Amino acid sequence: MINPSGGNGIYGKVHFKNRALGILVLDDELNIYLVGQYRFVLDQYSWEIPEGGGPLDENPLDAAKRELKEETGLTADHWEKLLDFHLSNSISDEFGHVYLARGLHQGEARPEETEDITVKKVPLEQAYQMVINGEITDSMSVAAIFRVKLLVQERHSL
Repeated sequence: MINPSGGNGIYGKVHFKNRALGILVLDDELNIYLVGQYRFVLDQYSWEIPEGGGPLDENPLDAAKRELKEETGLTADHWEKLLDFHLSNSISDEFGHVYLARGLHQGEARPEETEDITVKKVPLEQAYQMVINGEITDSMSVAAIFRVKLLVQERHSL
């Protein structure tokens, strides 16, 4: 490969078979749902919005609905796409979508056998402060929480 200055370069790319999916779940009182789980790669516990992956040939909204139900037991009547993004475009082609889910119904969660998840409901403002304080560092969660906080400020509600 040739680098931007015309010299020889070495480039690598991590290719993903799934797309990344995140769901910011917002109730009528402006609470959001976070999932907590141990992240092996980081060797730490992480609070995040519900997230997962969906095959590239699957409708991303269908996959997001499945992930939300699996991790939290929740289903939602209203879905809105919040963000499209690349997670780490210097080394991977991983692409993702984040959705806003409203009109909630509680059912039974069915996490995968590799997941030990804790679900908690917190006010949007508290989640925003968790980002500011470095308690939430997951990129999809940070972006989604900032986006919804901005939308609430612009619209004075959602």
